[in-house]
Amino acid sequence: MTHATRRLAPVVRLAPAKLNLTLAVLGHRADGYHALHSVVITLALADRLSLAVQPAAARDSLHVAGADTGPEADNLVLRAIAAARTAAAPLAGGPSALAPLAARLEKRIPVAAGLGGGSSDAAAALDGALEAWGVEQGDVDRHAIAIGLGSDVPLFLGGGPALIEGRGERVTPLGEVRGEPPGVLLVSAALPLPTRQVFTAFAAAGGVGSGSTRLASEHLASEMRGGIRAAELIARAGVLASANDLAGAATRAEPALLVFRRALMRRLGRPVGQSGSGPTLWSLYPSPGAAEDAARELRAAVASGDLVVPGAGPPFIHATTIATRPRSQP
Repeated sequence: MTHATRRLAPVVRLAPAKLNLTLAVLGHRADGYHALHSVVITLALADRLSLAVQPAAARDSLHVAGADTGPEADNLVLRAIAAARTAAAPLAGGPSALAPLAARLEKRIPVAAGLGGGSSDAAAALDGALEAWGVEQGDVDRHAIAIGLGSDVPLFLGGGPALIEGRGERVTPLGEVRGEPPGVLLVSAALPLPTRQVFTAFAAAGGVGSGSTRLASEHLASEMRGGIRAAELIARAGVLASANDLAGAATRAEPALLVFRRALMRRLGRPVGQSGSGPTLWSLYPSPGAAEDAARELRAAVASGDLVVPGAGPPFIHATTIATRPRSQP
């Protein structure tokens, strides 16, 4: 390994958002988690994380620019760096051999929106910390560290389309979306929906997922194993938009979300799905430009009052596209 204090340039990672194209809840596990079957893509929308070695510092530090991510002590970036240090210490001669890191997070993904921003930041911090210290990453079980940080974190170690099973620890890469990447319109009302709250609502309604959602998820995973053309993916948007077992629970936890989703479908004239536990809603378009046109029209409608969006603040309206594997870095 390279001695960490010799590194001068910061390590930079992009932490992409994820989108659940399907989300089937298969049942409750003995460990308290739910078993899932979900086809996920990562998006060009991404946070940017930089990590710099600070030999003279007393501890790791974090500066966040952009969205409020809550108390620093709760941030997954610092937790991921600490977990990486614990795992890498035996290779470096002890924790004291791994210098403190100064992290700067440029937050572009909305918080608590079902887009996996915090988990993606954690994966980027884990990967980037090991590089900053010069630790050979093959010597560290990154997957074991990732699952200890959160169910969604293992997904972001690889990026790209994937099938997620178990509670999130089983990640199977799928084929790329071929052709011009589809445009993806994201609309997130300022209605933070903690995952725990949505699963509580799901359990209160019986805690049983839909068989049709599971079939749709399994069918899409099968189709995407060898890759899928963008046009074929968009043609399935209507089926995919309804293939989320947590969508009903999210609207029971926050009824205003259902009203807004219906209003959005009427305005866009396209299928509108929900990512993860919400509240982010999505719609697929033939091109990034078409998605950007739709985003521009929605922003104008919100500004004029023609489209009323629930929540305590302005909505997040963003046009993006599907990221390709591997993740690019600036």
